[in-house]
Amino acid sequence: MTTGVERTRLPVPGPVPTVHFPLVRVVGLSTGLAMRTVEHAGPPVVQWIWLVPTGSAADPEAQPGLAALTADLLDEGSTTRSALELHAALDRIGARLGIQVGSDATSISLMTLSRYAAEGLALLDEIVARPRFDAADFERVRDLRLSRLRQMRSVPGAVADRVYLETLYPQHPYGHLGIGTAEALSRMTATDVQQFHRNGYLAAQATLIGAGALTHDAFIEMAKRVFGDWSGRPAVKATADSRVSLGGPESPSARLVLVDRPGAVQSELRIGHVGVARRIADYHAVLVLNMVFGGQFVSRLNRILREEKGYTYGVHTSFDCRRWPGPFVMQGSVQADATAESVQEVLEQMAAIGGDGAVTPPELNLARAALTRGFARGFETAGQVARGVAQLVQHDLPMDDYDQFVPRVEAVDGAAVTAAAATHLHADRAVVVVVGPADQIAEGLATLGLGDLLQVEA
Repeated sequence: MTTGVERTRLPVPGPVPTVHFPLVRVVGLSTGLAMRTVEHAGPPVVQWIWLVPTGSAADPEAQPGLAALTADLLDEGSTTRSALELHAALDRIGARLGIQVGSDATSISLMTLSRYAAEGLALLDEIVARPRFDAADFERVRDLRLSRLRQMRSVPGAVADRVYLETLYPQHPYGHLGIGTAEALSRMTATDVQQFHRNGYLAAQATLIGAGALTHDAFIEMAKRVFGDWSGRPAVKATADSRVSLGGPESPSARLVLVDRPGAVQSELRIGHVGVARRIADYHAVLVLNMVFGGQFVSRLNRILREEKGYTYGVHTSFDCRRWPGPFVMQGSVQADATAESVQEVLEQMAAIGGDGAVTPPELNLARAALTRGFARGFETAGQVARGVAQLVQHDLPMDDYDQFVPRVEAVDGAAVTAAAATHLHADRAVVVVVGPADQIAEGLATLGLGDLLQVEA
């Protein structure tokens, strides 16, 4: 006989693991380039990462998307090779290239077999230091990004993300998606890209990370040969964009925003407010709080909205802990006819968890386990180790920070979670963005006491 799955009883976590992150050596080259190297036993591979603190938040105010467009053009050929020649050279050594633009940083990674580490680093040098930025390539890549933006307008989740950031961060560097806007991209030129690269990809701003099956000394010697005399690159740190150092954002432009999707059977929700920066004293308590509240499938919000009320297949919360306070957000899709009820429930639970609805011991144990039991698996490969080091560099954290992660999370008790919720969750000033059928949901939303309902176009 088959019985239903018991979803109201939380599972019991296993034992607490011990995590030791490998030794990270810190070195500086004469050009001002900082290095981090890690000897990592395992397959004979090496992961290089070139990290610069110029992500989408460094976009000029009138040019959102410029950082991402610049990064997109890096592998479109160098001053000595065409795009085809460059990628053929990467293929000959089996290299894997990755380019990622976040809000606070851009990383260019290259993985190769350790015997090709020097050749891979030389190609990385071409990509980050001597990109071609051909006018025809610029036009083609920009057109592709414009096409993607047009496609995103039909995706409710993408629309909700964009409108949420615009509402939460008016006139602030965090107030746009990395891809930018169609209006700004249409005005950009190849000269804009060249200038952004010239100012943002400085040796003295960058950090080179090498992790894998080489010694520290081997990593350093390769870097000296390739980057030891990076002509034309100033050995001084660039002045940060004044917009990036603004601190906290202005007040949101609205608290309740609706984007009409006629006939939609679900409403896409974004509920939250400006959250916290990475370097806060109670960071680990915030992580546990998030897991309890909505950061995993067995979270409180999922139990209520999915299991008890049947409004959704699942929702998720996150604190995006950036260099400056990033967004806290609850995101998910709910039945259109339960939109107002879902929003109300989320706001009530936000208020409760810092007070009368304090975390229970089973919730606390499971939240800590979710963060710690699989933590070591995040550093099994050279690539994972290098990306972990990049996170430490980006947030100016000590190189042994990961060794302290598990004991710090395990030290978080119920009182600390309640205090974090009272400090960092603010239902009374939450911003609510809804993408759904206005004719069905507008009236219910207007009764929530969130002020005037602002309806905007997608």
